[in-house]
Amino acid sequence: MLDAIRWDTDLIRRYDLAGPRYTSYPTAMQFDGQVGTFDLFHALRDSRKALRPLSLYVHVPFCANICYYCACNKVITKDRGRALPYLQRLEQEIQLIACHLDPTQKVEQLHFGGGTPTFLSHDELRQLMAQLRKHFNLLDDDSGDYGIEIDPREADWSTMGLLRELGFNRVSIGLQDLDPAVQRAVNRLQSLEETRAVIDAARTLQFRSINIDLIYGLPKQTPENFARTVDEVIALQPDRLSVFNYAHLPERFLPQRRINSNELPTPAQKLEMLQRTIEQLTAAGYRYIGMDHFALPDDELAIAQEESTLQRNFQGYTTHGHCDLIGLGVSAISQIGDLYCQNNSDLSQYQNALASAQLATSRGLVCNADDRVRRAVIQQLICTFNLEFSAIEQAFNIDFRGYFGKLWPQLQTMADDGLITLDNERITVLPAGRLLVRSVCMVFDAYLQQHNNQRFSRVI
Repeated sequence: MLDAIRWDTDLIRRYDLAGPRYTSYPTAMQFDGQVGTFDLFHALRDSRKALRPLSLYVHVPFCANICYYCACNKVITKDRGRALPYLQRLEQEIQLIACHLDPTQKVEQLHFGGGTPTFLSHDELRQLMAQLRKHFNLLDDDSGDYGIEIDPREADWSTMGLLRELGFNRVSIGLQDLDPAVQRAVNRLQSLEETRAVIDAARTLQFRSINIDLIYGLPKQTPENFARTVDEVIALQPDRLSVFNYAHLPERFLPQRRINSNELPTPAQKLEMLQRTIEQLTAAGYRYIGMDHFALPDDELAIAQEESTLQRNFQGYTTHGHCDLIGLGVSAISQIGDLYCQNNSDLSQYQNALASAQLATSRGLVCNADDRVRRAVIQQLICTFNLEFSAIEQAFNIDFRGYFGKLWPQLQTMADDGLITLDNERITVLPAGRLLVRSVCMVFDAYLQQHNNQRFSRVI
């Protein structure tokens, strides 16, 4: 793992394409309205019969302020009272889902995302967690992975104490950039002191893991000022780092129209930012997990990757991919066996459905046999950078070379270019190709030609 990643500018120029992030295969782009609540109930029944462990995702959409770069499903409001009717409907959804599951199914993982989950008051957070504990089998011995996304401007010591008391043991902190000019350009003014205070609280209160999110490619960023941000973040010693490429898609995300495109860094500057960041983090002892993620060697993600047990789902890299993922709240996505389904992304429609005692499932898909094969292939490549053909052949009773024969010329070209090694037994993504693993996965994506790739971010 010492040579986990190698920078190759020529390879990056050729393979830095626009494509999916593969938090699922098929991707959410394939979801349609033919999947509804009947399919969800059927999948929940299968989960109950198999007593599969669970991962819960709870979406809290509210933010007090808008960040111009944001592409999340959110509701911008200063009115804290808007949370109450939403929570009432969310509690109904919790009850409706839970009654189709077995009370003994353990919740190994819980994650609150948004929006800003700490937009909720302390009493509202207590009530929501009480409902989850009432209807699901949440572990109370701190052995589960229970995480929450934190905006340091919306949290203080008392908030962190409450979250720890409620059972949370992981925090993910949005930081993005520390340069004041960049912060003003994206409307997110957040000091290093605010961020450090939340991290100090998390450490004192013995949260198990701290993740920090950064974004490169924002307006007014330069390789020099972003390197200073990275140095400051390294000094905070997070267990994990997510370093995302900003995808400027103002035609899809309205807040991004407030960003002056003339102030965005050039593609060459973005590449320099990423290269410097990799060098800084590597020198500080972080390992490249893949797809923008870095972790210290003793972190669970790094260990899982070493042991080839790392997985990926809608929550990103995870050690809980074997769990059925239940998404709760507006726009939340569930992955239960071969079913993917998503709640309505419109807040009013979500609340109206539950007010009528109906679930808000609005779209999704059920994986077919070919989807399952390709999902396993992409999962292995993106998590371990290695694919043993025999494992796929045994799992799905196919001949790998025969099944994917049409893809061989593309794979051979990638091998000739030094992206991968390819023989009759395996594909290995080389250190120079690991930054570009999405491009390798895209070869196996049967749906990609149906889409205008402008709807996706670039690989780097």
